[in-house]
Amino acid sequence: PAHCVHQRLDARFEDYGWQRPDCYPRPGESNQDAINREAVTVRTRAGVFDNSPIGKLEVRGPDTAEFLNRLYINNVLSLAPGRARYGLMLNENGVIIDDGVCTRLDDAHFLVNTTSAGARRIHDWMERWLQCEWRNMQVQIEDVTAQWANFTIAGPNAREVVFALGCSVDLSDDSLPHMTAACGTIAGLDTRILRVSFSGELSFEVNLPARFAAGFLETVLQAGMEHGIAPYGIEALMV
Repeated sequence: PAHCVHQRLDARFEDYGWQRPDCYPRPGESNQDAINREAVTVRTRAGVFDNSPIGKLEVRGPDTAEFLNRLYINNVLSLAPGRARYGLMLNENGVIIDDGVCTRLDDAHFLVNTTSAGARRIHDWMERWLQCEWRNMQVQIEDVTAQWANFTIAGPNAREVVFALGCSVDLSDDSLPHMTAACGTIAGLDTRILRVSFSGELSFEVNLPARFAAGFLETVLQAGMEHGIAPYGIEALMV
């Protein structure tokens, strides 16, 4: 949903199931130089990554915890509301078929993040179990991948960037420790905030309605300018 902003930033796009920014070369900069600069920026200052294509499945109902516990190799039953856990999904042969973060929003409401190319496949797989094998389970699954934008603000200055945007949630380590989630407003927008990191640095994953994505990304880049923020792409994420 923020594709126009990435075009303005001269992103190099590659096909990752979606057309996604691979890196953001500046004038006179090679792709490898851009990747290195973006990785160092996240390590030393702050970066923003558009993770909107990540799969987002809302799973609700009184049997949801037990249902997901049968699909993940991890223990979902022990996950408390407001907490998140990285998990692996296996098929009947014990082969890993997807991975991602599972967040318990309340007792009977979970947000399941899948790989960006796996949302439809995992949604259909879940429905097959509900409709063919576990038909008495009271669970409803909705694919909301396209309804929510997702931006990761990562790096040593990430907290300062989010503060600069205006945030109603206490982002301190005591109030929002690693692998926890909260709902609040950022830049005047209703958001879900997840404290999770794929870089090893301090990181906040911000989910907001997709229609606000382009404006929000522009606002992040503007507010984070004094904190050294820069966009980073898939290649830097892999680093």
